[in-house]
Amino acid sequence: MTGLVPVWAVIAVLLAALVAANLPFVNERLFVLGPRREAKSVAWRLLELLVYALAVALLGRSLEGHLGQVSPVRWEFVAVWLCVFLTLAFPGFVWRYLRRR
Repeated sequence: MTGLVPVWAVIAVLLAALVAANLPFVNERLFVLGPRREAKSVAWRLLELLVYALAVALLGRSLEGHLGQVSPVRWEFVAVWLCVFLTLAFPGFVWRYLRRR
């Protein structure tokens, strides 16, 4: 079992990605800690989404480096990661823009 990634690391990265992907849609503060705004624009939400995706990717990369050999990152991995992150952001998007008020 020495060659397998511990399950806790995978679960931690997935939970961090799920929370981070929905953060831009559930609050009106800039990057959770910034000043409260009346209504953030879509551009701010997308910027936050990209920054959070990068932060979670760096978390996963550091866990990978801590647990073993780091794999090279090619464009295919980045494309799939962004698609997964956008998929995880879907509940927050629906809650913010598609729910009935």
